Parts: sequence; C-alpha cells; structure tokens
Amino acid sequence: MNGAMWKVVSRGTSLIFHSKKRSALSVPVRAFSAPTGLYGFPHLKTAKGFQSFVDEAIQRSGELISYICRKQPAAEVMRAMDEISDTVCSVVDSAELCRHTHPDREFVEEASKASMRINEYLHYLNTNHDLYDAIKKAEQECHMLSEEAKRGVRNLRVDFERGGINLCSGKLDRVNTLNIEISQLCREYNENIVMDPGTVDIYPSSRIPRNLHYLVKPIHRSVSLITKDLSGSRSTLKEKGFRITTDPQTLSSVLQFSSDDEVRKMVYIRGNSVPHANVDVLKRLISARHELAQIMGCSSYAEFSIKPNMALSPKVVMSFLLEMSKMVKPKTREEHKLLTKFQREKCRQSDGDLRPWDETYYMTMMKSSAYKLDASVVGSYFSLSNCIEGLKVLVQSLFGATFHSIPLAPDESWDPHVLKLSLHHPEEGDLGYLYLDLYSRKGKYPGCAHFAIKGGRRISQTEYQLPIVALVCNFSGSQNPSAVRLSHWEVETLFHEFGHALHSLLSRTDYQHFSGTRAVLDFAEIPSNLFEYYAWDYRVLRKFATHYSTGEEIPQKLVESMQGARDMFAATELQRQIFYALVDLTLFGEQPLPHGDISSVVAELKREHTNYGHVEGTHWETRFSHLLNYGAGYYSYLYAKCFAATIWKKLCEEDPLSSTTGLALRTKFLQHGGAREPDALLNDLLGDGIYRYQDGGIMPDISCLCDEMKLVEEYPRQVHLL
Repeated sequence: MNGAMWKVVSRGTSLIFHSKKRSALSVPVRAFSAPTGLYGFPHLKTAKGFQSFVDEAIQRSGELISYICRKQPAAEVMRAMDEISDTVCSVVDSAELCRHTHPDREFVEEASKASMRINEYLHYLNTNHDLYDAIKKAEQECHMLSEEAKRGVRNLRVDFERGGINLCSGKLDRVNTLNIEISQLCREYNENIVMDPGTVDIYPSSRIPRNLHYLVKPIHRSVSLITKDLSGSRSTLKEKGFRITTDPQTLSSVLQFSSDDEVRKMVYIRGNSVPHANVDVLKRLISARHELAQIMGCSSYAEFSIKPNMALSPKVVMSFLLEMSKMVKPKTREEHKLLTKFQREKCRQSDGDLRPWDETYYMTMMKSSAYKLDASVVGSYFSLSNCIEGLKVLVQSLFGATFHSIPLAPDESWDPHVLKLSLHHPEEGDLGYLYLDLYSRKGKYPGCAHFAIKGGRRISQTEYQLPIVALVCNFSGSQNPSAVRLSHWEVETLFHEFGHALHSLLSRTDYQHFSGTRAVLDFAEIPSNLFEYYAWDYRVLRKFATHYSTGEEIPQKLVESMQGARDMFAATELQRQIFYALVDLTLFGEQPLPHGDISSVVAELKREHTNYGHVEGTHWETRFSHLLNYGAGYYSYLYAKCFAATIWKKLCEEDPLSSTTGLALRTKFLQHGGAREPDALLNDLLGDGIYRYQDGGIMPDISCLCDEMKLVEEYPRQVHLL
C-alpha cells in the first residue's frame, strides 16, 4: 500500500476468518462464513463486490478509530491499529493481485476502482491526528509492552511522520496530492507495459527457427512478381512471415535462440523502445517523487526511500555499488574478450565488436559448446509437476512440514488452473495457504511474483490468523503440469519466489504489520536469494528432478555442467544487476539529473559500468517496473545476494536439507518477519562478520560472494576492520 503508516508491497495475507471474537476490543465484531468468493473473501463473488469490500473496510476501520480515541492502553492501541492495517491491506492486496492476474476485464476494472478508493482512504488514515496522538501516547507508555509491540508503536509513529503528519496543512495537502499522483503514474506505467509490448514483423517465415514458432504469430503479405516472358505481366503471391511480440519473455527467447543477426537486432531495438508513452510517465514519476521528498525535508527521493532501511543513506548504497562495480570489472572484461573471440571464430571475422543483441545468443552458444548442454535435455528433468514436488521436498526436509492440495471453494479461483495448497505441520497444524497461478495467459502480469492476500497475526492467546499468499508465474506451453518443461532459469525463478512465500507462510509475528516480507526492503529479499541456491545444488535436485519419461534421476555430471555454464559469465550478469541498481539510485537521486534527460543518464551509466554502449533510440528503463516498486531500492537485490551467499556458505552448504539447518532458518530468521531489527536477526543466525557499519548504515560483507564467484584470487579480508 502507498502512504505512510500502511504500506503494502504485495507481501502476505491469510484467508482464515474467525467467528469468535477477533480481539479484546469492545467494538462490534463480525462473524464471517467460510470462503466463498475470490481469494476466499465473501464480498468478491462478483466483480461489483469490490465496492462493498471497500465500504466494509472503511466502516470497520472507522469503528476501530473510534475505539482508539477512547483513551485505550498502549497494548490495545497497537492491537487496534494492526487490525485497521489488516482490514485495509486485505482490500489493497486482493485488488493488486486481481488487477495483475484476473482474466475477466470487469474484475480488473473493479479492482482498479477499489484500489484507487482505498488509497484515498489511506491518505485520510495517514494524516489522522487522533491516531497519531494515540500512537505517541502509546509510545510514551510502552514499557509494559512486548518488544514486538514496542517496535510496532515506534514504527507507526515514524511512518506517520514520514507521511507528513507534522506538516502545515498546505504542505500536507500537497503530499496527499503527490501520493495519489504517484500511485496513478505507477498504475499507468504498468498498464502501458501490458497494452504496448511492441511487435516486429519478420519475412520470410524461414528466418524464425522452428523452436521459436510457439512464441510467434503467422502473418502474410502480398508480393508482386513480374513474369520473365515478353508479356511482362504481374502476378501476386502471398508470402508467409511471423509477427514477434517483444514482451520480455519472448524477447529473451529470440535473443537467445535466433541465429539471424538482423532479427535479433530488430527485436532488441523494438523491445527496448516500448512503451514509448512511459518516457513521459517516468519523467513525471521522478519529478513527483522528488517534490515529495523535498517537502519531507530530504534532498532526494533516494534519501527519503533508503532512510528506514539497513543501508540508511544513498551515500552508503552508492559506496557499496561502486565497490561491487570495481570488484567485478576485471573479470567482466575477461568474459567479454572471451565472448568476442568466440563470436569472431563463429562468424569467421578477424574483427568486429559484440553488440547488445549478440550477447545472449553467443553466451548461450558458448555455454552449449563448452558444456555440451542441450536445453531440451535439461528441461526433460524439470517438468512443472517435478518442480512443485521439489518445493514439497524443501518444506518436508527443512521444516518437517508438508504441502497438501485442497479444493477451491465456489468463486474462490480466478482461473481453472489455479492450485491451492495448505502448508501443514504434524504438531502445529496448518501454517498457511498458498495459491499457485503458474501459466501464462493474455493480459496477465508478465513476470513471476509473490503476492500477499493476508498477513499472519495473533488474534488471541489461542487463535492465529494464518498467512495466505499467491505465487504467480508465466510458464508457457501445455497447461498440464506433467507436460510443461521448465528451463533451469525458470526453476531458479520459481525457487526465488518460493523463498518469499516461505518467509510469509512461516512468519509467526503477533502483528500483521510485521508479517513475512513486511520488513525493510534490503532485508526482505534475503530469503528469496537464499532459496535460489537450492535450485542449483545436486543434493537437492536429485530428490525431485527425474526424467519425464524414464523416471531417471538427473545425472550429477549434467548438474555440474549446468553449474559450469552458469559460472561462465556470472561476473557479467552481476555487473548487469549493479548497473540496474545504479540507474535506479541515480534516477531517484538529486535533481536535476546529471547528463540531462533520463536516457542520457542511463546511457552514461551503461558506458561506465558495463562493456556495452547505449543503442541510440532505445529506452530500456520504460518497462523496468522495479523503478516503481523499489524506487531507489533495487540495490536490495545485491545486498540480499551478499547476505544470502554468506548464509549459504556458513549455515546451509554443508547439509542444505538437514532439519538442523531448517530449524535455524525458521526460528532465528523466517518466523520473525520484520518484527526484529535486521542486524539482530542476522547476528543471531550467523554471529559476527556478516555485515559491517559504514557512515552509520549497514553494508553486507561481500567476501563469501567473491569467493563463490572467484572474482579475485584473494579478497582483502581487512574490509571487516573498516
């Protein structure tokens, strides 16, 4: 959620409604029937139900506000505030998921209306002085509260202030207007990506290899031919071609597998030049966020955004990114020279430079050549049903829990192929619920993501509201999980998003305000990065990766070849992520931007921090949606990568599936969500050495990542002493 106090970044939720008293509040408590509507919310049997869903959330929140204003003790204030958060977040999160995944246009439109209405109500909540005064009073009286409640009260007070509660009315009105504008611009940016993915028409059809035909659409054009006889008559033929839609997934496949240089160039330029409308949208978003930050007393949106995080300031983040860029550069140059040499040999050229549209193709070819990898052979061990089994192996081995398929109630699902799983522990019972929406379809969110529906929270001494999340992917092909074959990159992505889901499902915080991934951004990405390691470890893969027809266990030599291919250009991929983070940090940094317009900034950073120049006319940043959700926060992926490398090496690598490892991950890390300070959790998990302090902020130790990627012969360990 946008706004100060109640933020929703698609993070976690539960569809468990209790007919018993929901809390100790002396306000009307509603009884709910069993789930019967979309995501289990009774209101959402129809698209129009979003209207009453919002109405009831606003009504219930009003009752809770009245209760809080009757001078309640600190514990009751915190409990009631969290119920307001839970009530409002249920609407925001369900609307967000619906807007991105529902195939029915009416549902999408009603969810968008609900999202706008509830966001407007959020601005009212975040500027409510009665609530702010109650929180300040509770903070003064919080000595009897639990540590989590104290942290909750303090965070709520800070969030109110970050929302501008202390500003004069004129400035506060402007902040509210800007927040609404920012929300609308983010929505417009995402809608433009879906509505204008770009297309390229290729003739003749023979230029597109057969293994890409499933991604393209047949088209025809009329071609006039002049006969060779003396009459000179003309005849018309229909020539067959293909239309390529340059959405990110198709673009990636064409760049990887098309041997036609010109085809790759055309789809690269087109895919990185749409949607053009977002050039202006992004410019306005940067301007609005900058104005907001300045009203809040910050020099830039980056400063405003990073202040609550472990890093604390853009200065710390920039120092980290430049250190990473410097560290990775020598190896990326080696990799680039190697790839250039390979390309020249294949093309029988003595000179010529690699172009951006060549990189993926020749990397794929070089990896296949060096390690004799065939994508179809690798995919034969990773049917979607096998990979879902792999998720079950993880929770069983690490946490002693099992996933069970459970039937969906009438109107609960949004697509016939959605699955619902319960995570069950033999001693603790159900721990939470997971929807799986795994197949691509028209109009659906184009990537893979973890969406919240409800966050876990303690309702009473004996009742706990279980978390519910949705894991959304876009796997193509048949909608039979046994027939769908995933690339290993897709397997890694599935495990990454599953890490987020586990963070939510295993969270046992008292307040949904801290449930699962509701933590500071540069901490919340750690579990997802950690679980990527499980997708590469042979000891894990052999438990579920079996051949779709023979049942043969995946050979260890094949996994070693996959690992070798991954490592061939690992430095280049890391450099790309550093570049993305630098773009994000710079665009939302101090204004006016260096080098003038946005594209010039991106071009200069690309020249400085990668081995490729900018392609004139492209504006890759117009469909990099992380600029919306993680404005000035994309560095969090790199922070998480460093932390995850250390956790894997020191805790997991020796025996990744042991219950001892799982117990440590669950009890010292995952179950706490955002309820404890990140540095305290990391210290409890691994002890000293996982991070260092710099300029008041926390910076991850990078030595384990360096060792893993062999970036330097011997990383200078003295960084710990800085």
